[in-house]
Amino acid sequence: MYAMEFVFHVDTMIKRFNSNKARLRRHQRTRRRLIGSVVRPRLNIFRSGNHIYAQVIDDSTGRTVAAASSLDEGLRDFKPAVVSQPGTGRVEEASAPAVEAAAEAPARGKGAKTEKAKAPAKSQAPAKSQAKGGQQQKGGTAQPKIVLPAAQKGTAKTQIEALAAISNNRKVALAREVGKLVGQRAKEQGVKQVVFDRGGYAYHGRVAALAEGAREVGLDF
Repeated sequence: MYAMEFVFHVDTMIKRFNSNKARLRRHQRTRRRLIGSVVRPRLNIFRSGNHIYAQVIDDSTGRTVAAASSLDEGLRDFKPAVVSQPGTGRVEEASAPAVEAAAEAPARGKGAKTEKAKAPAKSQAPAKSQAKGGQQQKGGTAQPKIVLPAAQKGTAKTQIEALAAISNNRKVALAREVGKLVGQRAKEQGVKQVVFDRGGYAYHGRVAALAEGAREVGLDF
């Protein structure tokens, strides 16, 4: 009896994180300043584990101007186009000089014993000389300095380029098509500008893909 009461009290004291409740709290905070109007309605997004939904809502009248989802008939048999992503050769070329320099450098550890045996005697060894930027070994030969290629800063990627790594994912590609579809339907109703409401979700993955798809067809936000 006492054991059961103890388990009950411990279970009630544990605070469990609910991701959906946290998302709804974030959504409520953003909805305080995001209000759709007739001129600029609100593009709202909701996503589940398998599907994603988008609505263009006029909050002044409570009317849905346009809507689209991954359950539309035209998108049920959607298959993303497989795009090959080259770029591995650039990394290999950048690392090639470092690999060659490391191969020319004398071996350390077990392999260094054989080189030490071939070194000349102390009486025949040349005088010690300090070379600029080089380190001197025990045998008297200077170790070549390994020069690594200089790091280069890449150009800033756009959101579409950032999504290229996951563009082959069916859900991400499907979300992009949903964004295009809801953007086309909103433009047919005379809507050119919207207020983007991400529904408390992070702006990445399917949410970002839907937003970029709506921008591609000319929806401004």
